Amino acid sequence: MIDWQNLKNRYNYFSISEKLIVINILFFIIPFIINTILFLFNFSSGNFISWVELSPKLSILVLKPWTLLTYSFFHRGIPHLFWNMLMLYYAGSIFLNLFKKETFINTYFLGVLFGGILFVLSYLIFPVFQGSFPPMIGASAGVMAVLIFVCTYNPETEIRLLFFNLKLKYIGIAFVAVDLVMIPYGNAGGRISHLGGAILGFIYAQNLSRGNDIGSSFEKLWKYLTKVFSKPSLKTVYSSKKSSSNNKNSQNNQVEIDSILDKISNSGYESLTKKEKETLFNAGKK
Repeated sequence: MIDWQNLKNRYNYFSISEKLIVINILFFIIPFIINTILFLFNFSSGNFISWVELSPKLSILVLKPWTLLTYSFFHRGIPHLFWNMLMLYYAGSIFLNLFKKETFINTYFLGVLFGGILFVLSYLIFPVFQGSFPPMIGASAGVMAVLIFVCTYNPETEIRLLFFNLKLKYIGIAFVAVDLVMIPYGNAGGRISHLGGAILGFIYAQNLSRGNDIGSSFEKLWKYLTKVFSKPSLKTVYSSKKSSSNNKNSQNNQVEIDSILDKISNSGYESLTKKEKETLFNAGKK
């Protein structure tokens, strides 16, 4: 028997990037389950994916504006899902060691939105797309936004790839170059959406390094919507001194982390002292 409470507790300990990976995997599986159920009861499955995929036709997008966001939660095949989630895991880990989860959410979903908008615009602008309107799904634009963000913000940082070290800036350049070169060879609209996410990640990181958070308005919006649609939770009051002490320590730690993150936003990661870097690293492990 599945211990749902245990699974829920484990999920709550995941970072925001790991939670997104779980959600993407679930949304990859759910359509197959729905299709199987409809088949067994002899119902026509139709094309329910059309309600979440992003169409480049404005007449369809106007009727389904939510698809500018929902397209990013679905994938066409296991390789598509696997590589996106693998990139999200590693890029997300680096990102969340430097910035708070709110900045990650801003970068990821603004990348999704900007990639989707660029995808639609490309079908309106470029003659090569005339008469062809294939829809798009996949998290690539959001993943690229996160990847290019960390490559732009810390370009000289090296990571280990197989038997050698490689700077993040070269990894970012390689991914962008591949998408540019591969546009004529298939999935042109998708490649352009990847570039849209990359552009967003680059601009966001450049502005944040100068102390300007271009995602602040978007953050206020999604936080407001979260409050509107979330149920109020019941709070348990603990009277023990131990619990009070733990809460106080946790609050003090959070204040220290927030102070370090603000320092990064204003002066960059290299401005941190050795102790501050250790504190941030330990917090990221937790």
